[in-house]
Amino acid sequence: MRVLLSTYGSRGDVEPVVALAVRLRGLGAEVRVCAPPDFAERLAEVGVPLVPFGQSARVLTTVAPPPSSANLPQRAAELIASQLDAVTAAAEGCDALVATGMMPAVAGARSVAEKLGIRYVHATFQQLTLPSPHHPPLAYPGRPFPPDVTDNRVLWELDAQSINALFGEALNTNRASIGLPPVDDVRDYAMGDQPWLATDPALDPWQETPDLDVVQTGAWILPDVRPLPAELVAFLDAGTPPVYVGFGSMPMRASTDAAQVAVEAIRAQGRRALVARGWADLALIDDRDDCFVVGEVNHQVLFGRVAAVVHHGGAGTTTTAARAGAPQVVVPQATDQPYWAGRVAELGIGAAHDGPTPTTESLSAALRTALAPETRARAAAVAGTISTDGAAVAAKLLLDAVSREEAANVRA
Repeated sequence: MRVLLSTYGSRGDVEPVVALAVRLRGLGAEVRVCAPPDFAERLAEVGVPLVPFGQSARVLTTVAPPPSSANLPQRAAELIASQLDAVTAAAEGCDALVATGMMPAVAGARSVAEKLGIRYVHATFQQLTLPSPHHPPLAYPGRPFPPDVTDNRVLWELDAQSINALFGEALNTNRASIGLPPVDDVRDYAMGDQPWLATDPALDPWQETPDLDVVQTGAWILPDVRPLPAELVAFLDAGTPPVYVGFGSMPMRASTDAAQVAVEAIRAQGRRALVARGWADLALIDDRDDCFVVGEVNHQVLFGRVAAVVHHGGAGTTTTAARAGAPQVVVPQATDQPYWAGRVAELGIGAAHDGPTPTTESLSAALRTALAPETRARAAAVAGTISTDGAAVAAKLLLDAVSREEAANVRA
């Protein structure tokens, strides 16, 4: 059995796909991944072929102008055009296609599955893109919702209109180029009949809705067996557990001194600091020995050895810190990150910073909450409730579904 996994986005969009690819391969499937070129090394580490498409995700995130209602349609058209060529070629001979990531990339991937007549599944790593009367949608850049509209059902109707306005022409122009008819509702088309929510139910509980059949698989996490670098271990062993600060794939455009603020706030709590470079290129602010800088490391192990984790609120980092029992301070920057900040605060496993630009004072206040003994106790308790088999669940669901379809076709 052959499976193609397609995604476009940052590390948080790719890492879960890596986990699913490894689980599928463990069940005997032949797997390949379509993703931005940035992640060739990561896919090579696990021995899964990468078919790259689109521009560098890091360049688009950190160098290119921020997304806006003016540039999103053109970016979508370029992305889908490059995707159709790469994904169509990669999907030849496949039995199923699983798509995640940015909306236009998901809709483009489903178009490929439709053209080839293969099984399609859409998966999302946060529930805010799934229509529900229980929560509002995320607004797209430059297209805010009317402040007087509070009915979630109306907001989801407006969300569909925004998605069609931003991505409809780009999608349908490219669909026409491969002989497919136009799509009237881009969002519903991209989601498919039964989308998967690849998040942990304890962190991200889905409330059933009669309008959408959602399967919550659990978070897709690949166990990381890499040892920590010797220099990092020496720093950890040399004193009390430090506070980790890192913002992953976020460029931190709103703050030019994020490292300065974070280190000062951490020192104000009498703690050592562990600074992660990330796509914001954070660095040490001086040569004192109470701080250490790291690049790409094993967070699953590292977060078990820190006093707290200060981060941007990506789904992956939030889940990894929660699994490790590490108290969190979430400084949300965009998209779903305020949601994850709120979940951390609601669960009592950390603090949600108010806004994307911390000051020494505001971050110090959040750290006092995160470093309180009762927060650590709660974080340890929640850690024991988080499942670790989401990728295995998803892999089995997919292969079983394809096998049933093949059997039905044989009988027919």
